[in-house]
Amino acid sequence: MPHVVVTALSHPGLLRDRNEDSLVAGPWTLCATVTENPQTLVFPLGTPLAVAVADGLGGHPRGDVASALVVRRIASLGPVLTDEGAVRDALDACNHAVYQAAGGDEGEELAGMGTTIAGVVVGPDELLVFNVGDSRVFAVEDDGLRQVSVDDSPPLAPGQRTTSVVTQCLGGSPDFRPVRPHVTAFPLAPGDRYLVCTDGLTDPVPEEALGEILREHDDARAAFELWKAAIAEGGPDNITLTLVRVSDE
Repeated sequence: MPHVVVTALSHPGLLRDRNEDSLVAGPWTLCATVTENPQTLVFPLGTPLAVAVADGLGGHPRGDVASALVVRRIASLGPVLTDEGAVRDALDACNHAVYQAAGGDEGEELAGMGTTIAGVVVGPDELLVFNVGDSRVFAVEDDGLRQVSVDDSPPLAPGQRTTSVVTQCLGGSPDFRPVRPHVTAFPLAPGDRYLVCTDGLTDPVPEEALGEILREHDDARAAFELWKAAIAEGGPDNITLTLVRVSDE
């Protein structure tokens, strides 16, 4: 029977006091944790399976709370994410939920908290890629990586490879702002492989290096080597990644 293999890892990096990233794979969530060893989960192909990472906004209060809230909501909604409209509605609901929590009884402690999100929904015949913010989704192909998410960030200056500025996210401001999620459908086939990650991986490690690691290793080893590559570059931010592979073996 065809199935989906999900390999995940989340780590605070070397400079941050805590991990404000979160991750969801089906009903399983990983929030504000440390996992230097990749975790692997196997799901049957059929019911929509949501796999996503969320990166709490740095410089804002309690990004860990925002990212955890969002992935837990995605976990609860996963089986009903059957089309692009359902995914957009879910992300809109997540945005409202972050603002509602930020304006609750905990007052200033949560005011302005926000998070990015990027992920995929694996269905029986197609894959839905979605994101709000600058966390990314890549298709892993024989000749390297192909980014299939859309960065919500300003244009880069000549010679500039990364930026920490985002033009939209879930929450993140004192007053409510609606979001326009990026959602795209792709056909699905056995052997398809995707990388979903926060910018704690893509900022320090060039895309070409990520692609080389993924060509050389199976999923569990590749996840570990990707993390090692970010750590070798100083681990300046939280590092969260997941590899999603469709298999009929």
